[in-house]
Amino acid sequence: MPSAALPATRRDDYAALHESFRWDVPETFNLAEACCTRWARDPATAQRIAVHAEHEDGRRASHSFADIQAAANRLSRALRALGVGRGDRVAIILPQRIETVVAHMAVYQLAAIAMPLSMLFGPEALAYRLEHGGARVAIADEGSLDNLLAARGECAALETVIGVGAAAAGADHGWEALLAAGPADFTPEPTRADDGAVLIYTSGTTGQPKGALLPHRALLGNLPGFVCSQNWYPQDDDVFWSPADWAWTGGLWDALMPALYFGKPIVGYQGRFSAEVAFTLLERYQVTNTFLFPTALKQMMKACPRPAERYRLRLRALMSAGEAVGDTVFAWCREAFGVIVNEMFGQTEINYVVGNCAAQYDDGRLGWPARAGSMGRPYPGHRVAVIDDDGRPCAGGEIGEVAVCATDRAGHADPVIFLGYWRNEAATEAKYASHDGLRWFRTGDLARFDDDGYLWYEGRADDVFKSSGYRIGPNEIENCLLKHPAVSNCAVVPSPDPERGAVVKAFVVLSPGVARSPAADAALVAELQQHVRGRLAPYEYPKAIEFIEQLPMTTTGKIQRRVLRQLEAERATTPVSAD
Repeated sequence: MPSAALPATRRDDYAALHESFRWDVPETFNLAEACCTRWARDPATAQRIAVHAEHEDGRRASHSFADIQAAANRLSRALRALGVGRGDRVAIILPQRIETVVAHMAVYQLAAIAMPLSMLFGPEALAYRLEHGGARVAIADEGSLDNLLAARGECAALETVIGVGAAAAGADHGWEALLAAGPADFTPEPTRADDGAVLIYTSGTTGQPKGALLPHRALLGNLPGFVCSQNWYPQDDDVFWSPADWAWTGGLWDALMPALYFGKPIVGYQGRFSAEVAFTLLERYQVTNTFLFPTALKQMMKACPRPAERYRLRLRALMSAGEAVGDTVFAWCREAFGVIVNEMFGQTEINYVVGNCAAQYDDGRLGWPARAGSMGRPYPGHRVAVIDDDGRPCAGGEIGEVAVCATDRAGHADPVIFLGYWRNEAATEAKYASHDGLRWFRTGDLARFDDDGYLWYEGRADDVFKSSGYRIGPNEIENCLLKHPAVSNCAVVPSPDPERGAVVKAFVVLSPGVARSPAADAALVAELQQHVRGRLAPYEYPKAIEFIEQLPMTTTGKIQRRVLRQLEAERATTPVSAD
């Protein structure tokens, strides 16, 4: 495991943190043991609340580590009786509910592999992942059962469907009946830290989704980043909440599992996200630590600019990732919540490798100053570089691809790095570059280092484009547009142009209450163009602006600019009707 606790840092202790940090990953390690069993086994912590569960219809319940362990033991026994063994894949298609937590612990105890899948997936998306991953058992509730059953015919390996709640009647086995059938004791299978634990399918930018196989040790690799981004978590009375889906890395690795690893409660909310729901949950459970996507923060900022006037909050740490927060939202969070946003960068394959730690101490010093708009600095234990197309490190200030070394500065293997893509060795190898005897994982994200070692995001490699010879990234333009009160959200992409190659185009979601008419729209377009022109370089202002109801988003809250790029490319090749 990582050293028991990262040392309390002073403002300029960043270099010392890296120099003193050493990985200490045990040969044997199991997620269920680390995140539940050890707390449930100890009489002093067995009855400690692990999960506060709330449904949007008003139902609420709190569950202790002992409760979760007993249920996980019963489910492990039931799954074993159904033939699930070491290395078998069990699909978990559930929202933020207590059964999701129990299912993960039960699968890990069996040395099987959990396959978390989003509730948003339709039959086709489910069928591909279930078949490709070879899932033997799938667990679903009433929100996902119909889509699962529709996909089942294409999944040759899928032998059993377990229904949770109202889904029990349409499944092979009901959750409650399965758990009631056996005793609440179970002897877990031993696992090595390098054994596969979780198979998560990435959304991908081209081709079919790829399954990233994560080992048990990956959680340990996440911990320095989690501790830092949550301002030296854990502290007394910490309570965590995030709307991030537990089926994705952001919800599973950045919220649920690390909170449980440290024996602290997390809030699970089963329902749709809204700004009002977010503020209500933060107040009701007196949440101290959270992870909120920039999209969520923008909604909250627009809906309630001054939350202190309506809600009693006690946030002490706020992490954000997925998109750049931007200085407008950064400043609002500092003013509205009294906390500085710790932006973080990671991916499913190598999560929590870069970020900030704006820990405020009694003497007023920042433990790790965050800079608005920066991805932050590499977290202790991770060696990060910006590399060129040939794998060579770029000079400071140069834009290149963010890459993570397979070993730390002491030559020890970085535990955060995934095992590889499921059934796709070629794709796994394509993610690596070698230079001077070091092996680097390529992220596909572009950034540059400043003189102080902070990384500044420049977009996905396929998001950056050229217009009239100028290299343009979308983030700076989007952040500028968001400062205008009429803009709720936006995305910038290239629009093909015969003279310039491409022009800057902005798709804009307007704030509620903005008046619409042809004349008003034309006036607002001109106003937004001048808004950007007066703040950025002349070649960066959007020469085309289109107002839309909503932006295409991934299930993890990221803007799908590639969808908009494709739309513009198709429009450019479609003949205009003569009618």
